[in-house]
Amino acid sequence: MEQQIDTAQLGEEIVKVLKTIYDPEIPVDIYELGLIYDVMVNTDHEVKILMTLTSPNCPVAESLPQEVEEKITKIEGVKAAEVEITFDPPWTRDLMSEEAKLELGML
Repeated sequence: MEQQIDTAQLGEEIVKVLKTIYDPEIPVDIYELGLIYDVMVNTDHEVKILMTLTSPNCPVAESLPQEVEEKITKIEGVKAAEVEITFDPPWTRDLMSEEAKLELGML
């Protein structure tokens, strides 16, 4: 039971860190932008993040996933982190949070 609590707390910590990473072209963090599709934490505290980019030709296609992986790995309790990029489904503005849309004047 305690292991599950730790995993949930770790998940919350991961989301906090994801909200500190910004797409360089859009002044909104990658979590609110809807680039994070899934965060999986197993009982060994290994993390897998499924994310996308705003486009396959994104100028930070190599550096942004690497930044995510490095920052998640630094979280206390995380044993390993892996970032997988997918374009299925492709990112659209519909994936953005209300907060992101408000920030960008889209509401």
